Amino acid sequence: MTDGALVQALVLGIVEGLTEFLPVSSTGHLILAGDLLGFNDERAKVFDVAIQSGAMLAVVWEYRRRFLAVDFPLWRNLAVAFVPAAVIGLAFAGAIKAHLFAPVPVALAFIAGGGIILWVERRPRKARIESTRAMDWRDALLVGIAQCFALIPGTSRSGATIIGGMLFGLSRPAATEFSFFLAVPTLFAAGGYDLWKHRALLSADDLGMVAIGAAVSFGAAFAVIRWLVRYVATHDFRPFAWYRIAFGLVVLATAYGGVVRWTDG
Repeated sequence: MTDGALVQALVLGIVEGLTEFLPVSSTGHLILAGDLLGFNDERAKVFDVAIQSGAMLAVVWEYRRRFLAVDFPLWRNLAVAFVPAAVIGLAFAGAIKAHLFAPVPVALAFIAGGGIILWVERRPRKARIESTRAMDWRDALLVGIAQCFALIPGTSRSGATIIGGMLFGLSRPAATEFSFFLAVPTLFAAGGYDLWKHRALLSADDLGMVAIGAAVSFGAAFAVIRWLVRYVATHDFRPFAWYRIAFGLVVLATAYGGVVRWTDG
């Protein structure tokens, strides 16, 4: 492994782990970071998917007792919530990757997502579901439909599921926890499918780079999960909304001002 590949693996692993479970879009950040690192071809997209396994395993480890317990309602809800994005993703994944996996569309999605978070946080509401254990399959289906919007890079899978869950009556902690849980089947299925479909793009020489990226992603994601659980107990998501809007505007300004030569798209 070259020094350049090691730097790419470390940086992208940190970016993935820090952003996967925050409502700021890990895919969007990976696209932007990859563009700055000069690692933005088809092989890079497969690498980004591969290192998501580290973040997914962080959830499994943190909630291992819940996952290993005989919890039929949880597994039923995860199965129901997973289906909408799986169906839409299989149908439109090619078109989405061809047209939206680029910095400027990602920046626009950052800004739009930030506006939606501010709108939801400012709406008066009373949560009817305080715990994920109180969810039924209809609640899970609504969150699953919200997750479909995360197929647009820059939208944020966590943002779509957490904010969507809150909009549909979940408390902030319940929506956050269910978003963690839903990441497991979603990242496992999406990652496994993408890796198999594009397996020819990665070689044995890439295994070390993927392993480092996934390991770093695991550590960063584990820290974020524990921090976010404490954060949502007493705070809302408006700071993340303003971050999204500011970050998106910076990307657009640097793109159209010629400060950064972002990839066309």
